[in-house]
Order: sequence, then C-alpha cells, then structure tokens
Amino acid sequence: MWSDFWDTYAHHIQDPGKQPLFLVLVGFIGSFLAIRFSVRMIRRGVRWWPGNVTPGGLHIHHVVFGLFFLLLGGIGAFATAGTHPWLDGFGLVFGIGCGLVLDEFALLLHLEDVYWSEQGRKSVDAVIVGILFTGLLLVGYLPLGVTPGSDVHWQLIAIICANALFSIVTLFKGKFWSGMIGIMVPGVSWIGALRLARPNSPWARWRYSHRPRKYARARRREARWHRRADSARQWLFDLIAGKPTPPGARPTRAHLIAERMAERVAVRMSARPERPAYLQLDEQRVRRLARLNRLAARRATSTDLGPHHPAPRPPAAAAVPPPSVTSQRSRRRAAVDRRRTVAAGRRRASARRRR
Repeated sequence: MWSDFWDTYAHHIQDPGKQPLFLVLVGFIGSFLAIRFSVRMIRRGVRWWPGNVTPGGLHIHHVVFGLFFLLLGGIGAFATAGTHPWLDGFGLVFGIGCGLVLDEFALLLHLEDVYWSEQGRKSVDAVIVGILFTGLLLVGYLPLGVTPGSDVHWQLIAIICANALFSIVTLFKGKFWSGMIGIMVPGVSWIGALRLARPNSPWARWRYSHRPRKYARARRREARWHRRADSARQWLFDLIAGKPTPPGARPTRAHLIAERMAERVAVRMSARPERPAYLQLDEQRVRRLARLNRLAARRATSTDLGPHHPAPRPPAAAAVPPPSVTSQRSRRRAAVDRRRTVAAGRRRASARRRR
C-alpha cells in the first residue's frame, strides 16, 4: 500500500518537479486547519489551551505571524536561488504564511475585527479559492490526460479555452462554486453556464430585466434549490470555521476585555484637568438657553404688570428665578398696589367731606 502511494507520489509530484508547490499546498491547508482549531478552543475558553498572544495588553492577530512567514519563505526562496532542498522548506513556510494571512482576509478587507461575524465568512471563501487555485496549478493538465512536456494537441487547447469561457459565464450567473470547481473539473461549469442564472447575479440584471417570465422562473428555482444548497454550504462552513456570533448575542471574552479597557481609558480622560472642545460648546449652549429664559421671564412680568408699569430688574448678583415664581410675585405686587390706590382714594374722599 505504502509502496504504491510513494510510487504515485514520485511519478506525479517529484519527477515533474512539483514538490515545492505540493508543500505550499500542504502548509496552506495545515496552517488553516490548525489556526481554526486554535481560535475555536480560545472561543470556548478551554483552560488547557493557550490563549491569545497579548504582550502588554495588546492583542496580536495571527495575520502578523502570517506576514512574517510569507516574508521568510519568499526571501529565502530568492536567496537560495531556488535550489533543493532549500526550496522545499521555504515552500512549506510560504504555505503556512498563506493560510494564516487568508484566514483573516475579512479583517484586512473591512479593517475591523469581524472574525466571528457573518462578514468574517469571506475569509473562508478566500481560503477555499486559494486552495483551489493552488490545486489547479499542482494538477496542471492531468484532468485532460496530458502531462507537461508532451506534444501539443490543438483539440485539447480548444477544450481548455471553451471550459474557461463557460467558467466565466457561470461566475457571472452567480454560481461561484460551480465556476471555481469547473476550472479544475471540465463539465461542471458547462452545466452551470447553460442553466438559469441566480436572480441577484449580474447576468440576471443584464439579460432578465426585459423577460419577466424567465426572471420569475429564476426566483422559483432560487427558492426551491439554491436555498437548500446554501444551507448545506452554511452547515459545512460552520463545521470547518465555527458558527458566527449572531447580532445581539452575548459578547465573547475578548469583547468584554476590550470594553473594560475602553472604560478605563474614558475614566482617565475624564480625570484630566484640560477639557475638550465639545465641552466648551455645551457650556456656550447652556449660557444661551439661560439668557433666553431670562428674557422670557422679563416679558412675562411686563405683561402681568401692565404696559405703563416698568418691569423690575433683578440684581446682577442674584439668581434669576424660574418664570412661574416671577409670575406669582408680579401678581401679588399688582394686588398690593391696587389696594394701596383704593385706600388712598378713600382717604381723599373722607377729607373732602370733613371740609
């Protein structure tokens, strides 16, 4: 069994000189599976598994280590002029870096930590596309029965060009995985190119806008078949990469630590003697509102006392009472003044009668 395996490996990998590319693919897949297992153990909070790398409270993402491996593998391959066995080792290192970097492709795309969100699934898509592309380069013309170095067959070249055209049409019809698999397996993309496009694809916007019947058929087929395929793909991605955290769910331990650090920074910023500019704007707004309240109180007192009675001005040092209190005081003062005038009139009338 092992002899047959090594004979096949030597015939298809070593003899054509594809061993460095094969090691790139092995490092790619191995690093992706290893880092996914690690982050899932960290997410569950397993005590026996080492946690995140946080020197001095700074969380270092594994994309940083992936960039280091990419630089090491690429520079090492150029420095050794692609000689064996150095090329094989640096190819493995380069594949490890590819897996670590593409696993956080969504973080680099959104410039935000969306690893466990629905947007983080773009990283899994990028990894699968990278694996398929590397596998395509590794297989070469083997699916068509042609090996490098053999005679050129124009019929096979025509088949390869037609397959590439059908794959492009399949991708425009919104069938991503059929188009990607059809690049490596001729025939899959042909079926996807001949069938109806998905209703949200560019092909449907270009070709089905003036054909309502065909667009309705595409929507019915989407509801019947593609949703089941999408649910199966979602289940497979959940099995490989872990289920994303739904919005509004309980935050993870990393999010809680980040919130605590943000609260501490906010407390330190508020304890500083200098005030930011927005506090000064708020103070100016409060002063304007107080001034408007004072003007409203003056107008209320002037209307209650009458047009010929001057409104009393409060002293500058005293605090301005609210409008309700000033209206009550003005009413009391008006009543007292009326009583005084009535009493003065009665006294004058009694004095005239005595005379």
